[in-house]
Amino acid sequence: MSTQKFLFASLFFLTTFLSFSQQNQGFTVSGKVVGNSGETIPFATVVIEKTGLSVISDENGTYIFKNVPSGKHTLKISAMGFAVQKKQIEISGNLDLSIKMEGELQELESVTVLGRSQTDKVNKQSYSVTAIDAKKLHNSTLDLSHALDRVSGVRNREAGGVGSRSELSINGFSGNQIKVFIDGVPMDNFGSSFQMNNIPINLADRVEVYKGVVPIWLGGDALGGAINIVTNSKPRTFVDASYSFGSFNTHRSSINAGYTAKSGFTTEINAFQNYSDNNYWVNVDVADLNTGAYFPNQRVRRFHDKYRNETVIVNVGITGKKYADKLMIGFTGGENKADIQTGARMVSVFGEIYRKGSIVMPTLKYQVKDLFTKGLNVNVTGNYNFGYEQNIDTVFRRYNWFGDYKQYEGAGGERSRTLRKFYNNNGIATANATYTLNERHSFMVNNTFNTFDRKESDELVPESLVYKQPKKTQKNVLGLGYKLDYNDKWSTSVFLKDYSLKTTYSRSYNPSGATGDIAYQKYVDHTSTTGYGAATSYYVKRNLQIKASYEKTYRLPTPEEIFGNVNDNLEGNLSLKPESSNNYNLGASYQTSFSEKNALSFDVNLLHRNAVDFIRPTLNNNQTMTTNVNQGKVTNYGIDGEVRYSYGNRFTAGFNATYQNIRNKTMYEPNQNYVSPFYNDRIPNMPYLFGNADATMFFNNVWKKGNNLSVGYNLLYVHTYYLSWPSMGSKDSKLEIPQQFSHDLNAVYTMANGKYNIALECKNLLDNKLYDNFSLQKPSRAFYIKLRYYFSKSNN
Repeated sequence: MSTQKFLFASLFFLTTFLSFSQQNQGFTVSGKVVGNSGETIPFATVVIEKTGLSVISDENGTYIFKNVPSGKHTLKISAMGFAVQKKQIEISGNLDLSIKMEGELQELESVTVLGRSQTDKVNKQSYSVTAIDAKKLHNSTLDLSHALDRVSGVRNREAGGVGSRSELSINGFSGNQIKVFIDGVPMDNFGSSFQMNNIPINLADRVEVYKGVVPIWLGGDALGGAINIVTNSKPRTFVDASYSFGSFNTHRSSINAGYTAKSGFTTEINAFQNYSDNNYWVNVDVADLNTGAYFPNQRVRRFHDKYRNETVIVNVGITGKKYADKLMIGFTGGENKADIQTGARMVSVFGEIYRKGSIVMPTLKYQVKDLFTKGLNVNVTGNYNFGYEQNIDTVFRRYNWFGDYKQYEGAGGERSRTLRKFYNNNGIATANATYTLNERHSFMVNNTFNTFDRKESDELVPESLVYKQPKKTQKNVLGLGYKLDYNDKWSTSVFLKDYSLKTTYSRSYNPSGATGDIAYQKYVDHTSTTGYGAATSYYVKRNLQIKASYEKTYRLPTPEEIFGNVNDNLEGNLSLKPESSNNYNLGASYQTSFSEKNALSFDVNLLHRNAVDFIRPTLNNNQTMTTNVNQGKVTNYGIDGEVRYSYGNRFTAGFNATYQNIRNKTMYEPNQNYVSPFYNDRIPNMPYLFGNADATMFFNNVWKKGNNLSVGYNLLYVHTYYLSWPSMGSKDSKLEIPQQFSHDLNAVYTMANGKYNIALECKNLLDNKLYDNFSLQKPSRAFYIKLRYYFSKSNN
């Protein structure tokens, strides 16, 4: 940690020196950047030429300069989709000035590419990034993970219905290889009560998907990319409440509300609830428990899969002060209970096992701009989860898919008799500092520290030594970065990351050789390594951007991968090593328009991944749980892209596709002196060809002025892929996950200009068979209705 302390101390003394060296005199210039119709333009770049002063307008289009010298100056304003503007001003006192931008392409003025973020801040980045405008999905019943399932290169993979174990895949890397953040804070320690597939889409303002190369301001380790959920931090008074009901007795509700006083006092609350019986239809083979009679391909309902969770997030603090743009103290609390219907595969079926858990997390957020000196922005966060997870398996029975069971005498369980309960005691602290020297040069330092200390117990075996063994980790990732912006056309970032992990655990051994004589020996492992990367982009034209990025990245094993998690059917592996990868991206983005209201956009991304010690899930010996193993070397060459068309504000349609050639390049397996039979095989249980298509029509002033109707369609396609190694077995005996099509329909009617909303949805319209990890079947056809009320009052 001495290196980190030195770096932070150096940064502190540097900024303090700079603060004394600057003259604190001059005037304030502020205002808004707006479009032709008066709409605000967020994240526009505003420069006062020949002064070194540069700012970016916030989400409301507001900009502010302080300490501007008197005299005549030239303002230069640029924003995505608009011609660069220059405006002459004369400063003799404080000035409030709104700037009106003229559209560079007249045809594009009335065109909105729906479902995508239009923020210049996101789209101008050099990284391979896709931004979803979540606000346009707030009337849908989607959760965050299913919204991401519609992005090119991204697959949402889950074990079943509402609340089931879920993971995201980006360009072939999945699960813990993808890091998830909320407003830049890692979600590593949020537990099962707060996960991607139970968070309503209404919590997010936008969602950013970084593919392969992760920017320095998102601290932490990731192998294949990152998801950043951005909430609306705008000071305002608002209420956003919704309730939905649908098939399989599914209920979802959420309320997001906030209040900001003129004094700066701010309070926010986000609460949501999910419940479902998850008793959807599945097709399975069933054996009679008494006679052994075999019934292939039976259509039955899931009968032990209920899920519920309730979560509330409360923040109280101040905003808009000189010493703190935001200082919030918060609390996140919640609980969940989930029946466990199957093991890692559907050949194992349970009728009594369930899991439950909670999140009890105090939080702190502090943000300040221009700390000590102009251009130094600091963001500090901290949280600590005191929640627990528990697995309950105490009924000694064996079930089949008909719901029949066979009772056994004595003490036992369906899988492994247990009341195992554990507190992960997981905390995260992040510190991020950015210093903008001028409009061209900026520097950044980010540090993310994670601590984990699992405490376990089982009241069935309270004296067991197994649960008294240490399970601790301490992880730290330090990043340093530099960014060069030149002439609004070229932008380049370079960065360096230091990774360290300390793991404390024990292994059992037999000291005497006598039967039943078991003792434990404590071990402490240290891992440290360094990664680096760069990203660059160039605007060939205002509407044509070329991007390239590279990262030598490392991903340290998570505590769950090392120590296991019975609640998620996961068996630990103490021998896991960090995985690393050389990630390359080359992409292009192009927008054009024609015949006044027609607009087209094209995005394409070429990728290459070269991973060593690749961590992938596989079935354990009895195939009832999964475990993670290091897969020597894995490569991936792929391409993903999207085409989108819009006609004014009446119609939008698009499609995206992803192909990824993920291959096992491990020539020699451990303890073997011959070439592995699986060398050059595709990595199993991993989709390699998939895509989405969507279309939406919009009807304005339906039945009444200000009431609007939209009707939409979405198609998901996943090509056939192998469940196990392609080289295993004969052609007719290979296990595979078949080709999949899912068709969704939706209709949304908004009243009073969006104050009242009603949505109808049908998912999996044709009732097709849908699968994910290890052939686990996903829900059959389902219908939903959602009612939403929204009110907002600006505090500006």
